[in-house]
Amino acid sequence: MAPGNALVPQLIGAASTVSVADVRRYAFELSARPESAAAARRHTAEVTVRWGLCEELGDAAALVVSELVTNAVVHTAGTRVSCELSFSSGHLTVAVRDQGYGTGGPTLCDATDGEEGGRGLLLVDALSVAWGAHDVPHGTGRIVWARLGAVPAC
Repeated sequence: MAPGNALVPQLIGAASTVSVADVRRYAFELSARPESAAAARRHTAEVTVRWGLCEELGDAAALVVSELVTNAVVHTAGTRVSCELSFSSGHLTVAVRDQGYGTGGPTLCDATDGEEGGRGLLLVDALSVAWGAHDVPHGTGRIVWARLGAVPAC
């Protein structure tokens, strides 16, 4: 993915004191297949280690990206899924873009104990300080993002 094609919404305002050197960004693209969730988890784990982030934050990010990629694969009919990790101001943001051929947007389910699936966004909600979704401004697709806070012990 080329620089400037950020999936993550602009999170740093004009009045921010964060320098560009403090921002880290990594993007990758996968086929929209069930096994891509595991590949996204591996990519995320490798990047968070390379960036020197604590293991707890890396594990949470890997789980979140896995859930978001799974949702993109299961709930849309696209062929590709794009992922982006961005670290700035002590927060790691994960964003996943699908090709948006499904119906509706992401919603929290009230999964019962006996149900298979339906807990992905509940996990994302529990592990993140904020999350949301929006349609891609130009073309088809939806971006679902989650911001994870840095763990104080990191």
